[in-house]
Amino acid sequence: MSWNEPGGNKKDPWSGRDQQGGPPDVDEILRSLQDKIGKFFGGGRPGGAAQRPSMRAFWLLVVLVFAIWALSGIYIVDEGNRGVITRFGKYIETTLPGPHWHLPVPIESVDVVNVEQQQSVEVGYRSGGRQPSLGSVPREALMLTQDENIVDIRLGVQYQIKNAGDYLFNVADVDATLRQVAESAVRSVIGKNNMDFILTEGRSEVAGDIRSDIQKNLDQYQAGIQIMSVNLIDAQPPEEVQGAFEDAIKSREDEQRLKNEAEAYANEVVPKARGGAARLTEESEAYKQRVVARAEGEAGRFDLTLREFEKAPDVTRKRLYIDTIETVLGQSDVYLLDVKGSNNLIYLPLDKLPAKTTASSDSTTGAAEQMPPSLNQPVNASPHARSSTRGRQARGQ
Repeated sequence: MSWNEPGGNKKDPWSGRDQQGGPPDVDEILRSLQDKIGKFFGGGRPGGAAQRPSMRAFWLLVVLVFAIWALSGIYIVDEGNRGVITRFGKYIETTLPGPHWHLPVPIESVDVVNVEQQQSVEVGYRSGGRQPSLGSVPREALMLTQDENIVDIRLGVQYQIKNAGDYLFNVADVDATLRQVAESAVRSVIGKNNMDFILTEGRSEVAGDIRSDIQKNLDQYQAGIQIMSVNLIDAQPPEEVQGAFEDAIKSREDEQRLKNEAEAYANEVVPKARGGAARLTEESEAYKQRVVARAEGEAGRFDLTLREFEKAPDVTRKRLYIDTIETVLGQSDVYLLDVKGSNNLIYLPLDKLPAKTTASSDSTTGAAEQMPPSLNQPVNASPHARSSTRGRQARGQ
């Protein structure tokens, strides 16, 4: 009898149901699991009567869904960021870095804003991505100065977010608004200054004034933006007149160079002149003191001589005469020769004799050797001088 014939005692060679120690059937396991799940949610058993819904399972499911919904409101704000919470689109508060919780969507939502990242806006040019091309935008770059000249200005503005709530809700397009505010501030500042000042020494001052005006306008708008720096990248005349302005700039540079050279020369000459003047002043003062001291000494000596003269006029007069003759003749090369048997004095210019030639000098020397010894005696060897000397020696004794 085959295994599937009636009365065959269910001898199925594949199912193995009649074997006592075999593994359970997979279909039975699935049916049992389905039955348990149906009981948990209040469903009826397959092929059985419908069961009453389980309220406990319903509320458990509600609590589970609510817990998942509540946990979705947890968020973390990183360092350098701020979290802006809105409730049904209305601003509520701004949260600092760290873990926070808000009412989950759709009641509240959070926007994270980076407040430390520096952003930039270009006015008068566009950099063109990573490789700056410095392409000019004439509509923004060309401006009129106070002296009615046209200048090409290219400006870079760097800013940070100082108030995340104002940044998100008070300004629709931040970059466009900031560019318009910067352009207005640049035109205002450029219109108050001359072109030469803008192109030369006034670049830093102009950039500072532009930054102040931009920040003032943004604060009035409550844009929540802090201007960090304003860089005046380029300031030059239009291309049509750039050659003429380059010549003018070179002329100014030559003028400044000549001024610097003149100042350097003046700084070198003036101290020397002042030093020479001070030296002459000191020398004149020293000469004055020397002359005054000498005059005072002469006056004192004259007073002393006068006193001696009043005591002994003849002696003092003779002493003065002898001293004067001795001083005058002692400083000269004049010799007086006493000729024997005559009252005449012979004068010989002995100081001029060495200036003659060597031959005449030799002959003169020979002639001098044949002269008597009395010719070589000096003036103080005369009888009058000797008597005067003996008289002084006697007075000294």
